[in-house]
Amino acid sequence: MNLTFFDQFMSPQILGIPLVIMALFMPSIIFLTPNNRWLTNRLSTLQTWMINLFTKQLMLPINKTGHKWSLILTTLMAMLLTINLSGLLPYTFTPTTQLSMNMGLAIPMWLATVLTGLRNQLTSSLGHLLPEGTPTPLIPVLIIIETISLIIRPLALGVRLTANLTAGHLLIQLTSTTVLTLLPTMTTLSVLTGIVLLLLTILELAVAMIQAYVFVLLLCLYLQENT
Repeated sequence: MNLTFFDQFMSPQILGIPLVIMALFMPSIIFLTPNNRWLTNRLSTLQTWMINLFTKQLMLPINKTGHKWSLILTTLMAMLLTINLSGLLPYTFTPTTQLSMNMGLAIPMWLATVLTGLRNQLTSSLGHLLPEGTPTPLIPVLIIIETISLIIRPLALGVRLTANLTAGHLLIQLTSTTVLTLLPTMTTLSVLTGIVLLLLTILELAVAMIQAYVFVLLLCLYLQENT
């Protein structure tokens, strides 16, 4: 039974081709692309408005030197949001439940923000490792602690996204299995459990959107410290 529950996090294959590749290309298929018409349709206009609004909210606290990151951060948000939401559909696979993929996104982006800070403002970036006014005996200890907290940031990004999505998927599957098991014998309890399952599904929709936003927002905060 436990193997059946965790099988949903294994990358499925068809004719030896991993379906995770199709899942990663899903955002590029769903989102509309600009056309040459004078007037766009309502859906394209709504999509453009939402992207512009999200980009403005992200770039508002960041200096102008960091605005060049707007394209990659908005694209990352759109990709994570689409993958997280599409993974809630039946007979689908969620690549963001894999720690390897999340770390593959978190480590390069975090490292890019650190290298940007070291290149543009070396003194200020190194100054974050030692607060001003620290007593001399505590200097080595604080430098070690701040360095560890800096290095652990990408791990926190990847583990947070993986743990939240994995826990939600497991809870939904456990609850749905309970509903099907209780349906022949205890119909009333099965219906009540089904209502809980509906509420869990709504909650997981919110978690899928919030976790994608938190992932990108934390990257923006890291970028703000280094620009």
